Amino acid sequence: MDDCIFCKIISGEVPSEKAHHEDDRIVSFPDLQPVRPGHTLVVPAKHYQWFWELPDDIANDLFKVARKLAGELKEKTGADYIQLSIVGKDVPHVHMHLIPRKFDDTKKLL
Repeated sequence: MDDCIFCKIISGEVPSEKAHHEDDRIVSFPDLQPVRPGHTLVVPAKHYQWFWELPDDIANDLFKVARKLAGELKEKTGADYIQLSIVGKDVPHVHMHLIPRKFDDTKKLL
């Protein structure tokens, strides 16, 4: 999609630090407006607006990468757990938020 910021990041048209994972199907990068240190986005390389539009193999890969990155983020940040949210409203490109959290962190995020 021509005006999708995530597509522009993936293509290199908009510079962004790539984080942890990049292949021809799934890319991750830091959220530009993180709600917690380590806040990472995981997106399919090909544009899909909604999660239910993903082919099964890409949906499976998205979850596999998110699960792997969640473990790495938990270790790296010292988080108690990693909050996972799937959205596609604010940026119309399927994306998962991985947000390091502590059990005593009561602020509602996303």
